Amino acid sequence: MGVSVHYLCKSGPKSWITVAAGPDGRVVTGPGVDPRAIGGKMTPGRYRDPGRPPWTTPTEEPVTESGTATGTSYDLVILGGGSGGYAAALRAATLGLSVAVVEKDKVGGTCLHRGCIPTKALLHAAEVADSAREGEQFGVRTTLEGVDMGGVNKYKDGVVDRLFKGLQGQLKARGITVIEGEGRLTSPTTVQVGDTTYTGRNVILASGSYSRSLPGLELDGHRVIASEHALTLDRVPESAVILGGGVIGVEFASAWTSFGTKVTIVEALPRLVPSEDADCSKTLERAFRKRKIAFKTGTPFESVAVTDSGVQVTVAGGEVIEAEVLLVAVGRGPNTTGLGYEEVGVALDRGFVTVDSTLQTSVPGVYAVGDIVPGLQLAHRGFQQGIFVAEHLAGLAPTPIDEAGIPRVTYSEPEVASVGLTEEQAREKYGDVEILNYNLGGNGKSQILKTAGFVKLVRARDGAVVGLHMVGSRVGELIGEAQLIYNWEAYPADVAPLVHAHPTQNEALGEAHLALAGKPLHFHD
Repeated sequence: MGVSVHYLCKSGPKSWITVAAGPDGRVVTGPGVDPRAIGGKMTPGRYRDPGRPPWTTPTEEPVTESGTATGTSYDLVILGGGSGGYAAALRAATLGLSVAVVEKDKVGGTCLHRGCIPTKALLHAAEVADSAREGEQFGVRTTLEGVDMGGVNKYKDGVVDRLFKGLQGQLKARGITVIEGEGRLTSPTTVQVGDTTYTGRNVILASGSYSRSLPGLELDGHRVIASEHALTLDRVPESAVILGGGVIGVEFASAWTSFGTKVTIVEALPRLVPSEDADCSKTLERAFRKRKIAFKTGTPFESVAVTDSGVQVTVAGGEVIEAEVLLVAVGRGPNTTGLGYEEVGVALDRGFVTVDSTLQTSVPGVYAVGDIVPGLQLAHRGFQQGIFVAEHLAGLAPTPIDEAGIPRVTYSEPEVASVGLTEEQAREKYGDVEILNYNLGGNGKSQILKTAGFVKLVRARDGAVVGLHMVGSRVGELIGEAQLIYNWEAYPADVAPLVHAHPTQNEALGEAHLALAGKPLHFHD
């Protein structure tokens, strides 16, 4: 079995490349390996002479070999095993670094155990409920007898458990040390867990986020709850007030409505999903009205009183809304308090860790990824940031992440999916822009699914497409091509010739670009 060995790349004094060598030390393969080195001998270790071929004996004494942990010392110590932390660990281990991950709960973090995965499983169960309830419109005689939350939770927890076991297996297979316990940063190179101090050449802070509340609004986990409590309810609430009309709020509103809950959303800002394009908000609001989901926008929350039977929620203007539960969905805050960050000198801004373009904090050698970094709080952003830092530390010079190029999906019914700039943002940046709305009424698969919505393209005048926004059932599955269009700075004429399978919703992207390129086909205003 081969072993990982390291040599200093001749392109620069700080560029390291991992290659594979057999037990006899002979080079097998590896990125950037000089072909003359294949089959040759090389001594494991890090060498300070970038001009010397890697397969010859160095004249300098090698420093400690990377990829080998000594006691409690590692190349990389990661504080937090959520999306960003474990992605960094997996990529760094692949690149030959020795890695330790400190996690106080379970690897996978909020996303796997209390966020993305269980929430989307709940939403899928809600879709099944809708299908049973509405089967007759497709000529299938079905009825919905009810929702068994015990069965829903068993299904949801089964999905989480399988993914959790798979992740544990991945970490173990790559030789990553998982340290269970609450960690604290004690210096730029050390993390303390209990009475043990772990040392890393570099440290990544990936401590994640928590469910926010409002001043004076206390979560009791029973009547006044956060999303993690909502995911463990053993019943379907008869009624619910949801405080917050962002992603978390509208997703739970959608799921609970499908289960039979009477829902009212209270949002202080002027529209639902306020961070999305205004046209997306309008279309979602129209769909929610049709589904009889009540919402009050531009309406600040004032207070809540807990009663024996539920809650009484008072909003601006003095109106009182009664319900069985109040779900507080006003966003997530960074988990940075009491972890030693400020004491070590890590700069914070309103609790978030500030970083440079390489995700390095104000302390050299200490990096931060995921929800504690200002910006979109999305699992896939954390994944990519973790990968970026691992590759940066391995000397691979990865491309900095464009925040606008990160896809966003709200998994309500209908779904909202977007990437790039909203129309408002594009007008601020470019001034003159072109807008095209392709109605899903012209898309065959969307008609089969009985969904309404649109694909909206935002283009800098005579330039690239800088924003793509979609509303409709299952449009989240289209975001892959959409983010390629944005990130590759494609023009409408670049996308128009591409063949999109028929009948698919994916065709809607193709037809929208056909129309913006001046050759519309199945175009409906």
